[in-house]
Amino acid sequence: MHSNEDLKKKIIEVLETVIDPEIGIDVYNLGLIYNIEVLDEKRVKISMGLTTALCPLAHVIPLMIIDQLKERLRIDADIDIVYDPPWTPLRMTEKGRRLFKEKFGYDIAAMYEESTRADRE
Repeated sequence: MHSNEDLKKKIIEVLETVIDPEIGIDVYNLGLIYNIEVLDEKRVKISMGLTTALCPLAHVIPLMIIDQLKERLRIDADIDIVYDPPWTPLRMTEKGRRLFKEKFGYDIAAMYEESTRADRE
């Protein structure tokens, strides 16, 4: 029997294998996972955001997560899509930012910070 924290770590490891098909970075490091609530050894509730409310993969990514958790950990997952707070690049992990920069050539979070700073001035 695992503690909730051990199980949460294993869930995160699985989430790091679920790649957002449009961006090519995993959902965890993209910062799409807002909350992981371990209900018991076999059930988890995950709150996740989307990079945009109009995400064409809004129905696909949760199914990918559910399938991977079921296959790898034999866990049932209930995924809630949340729009508040809206996702921004600032939600990305350091690893996610690094992966994005390697893939696209720029730090999206730094650019986002710069653009929102300019909007506030």
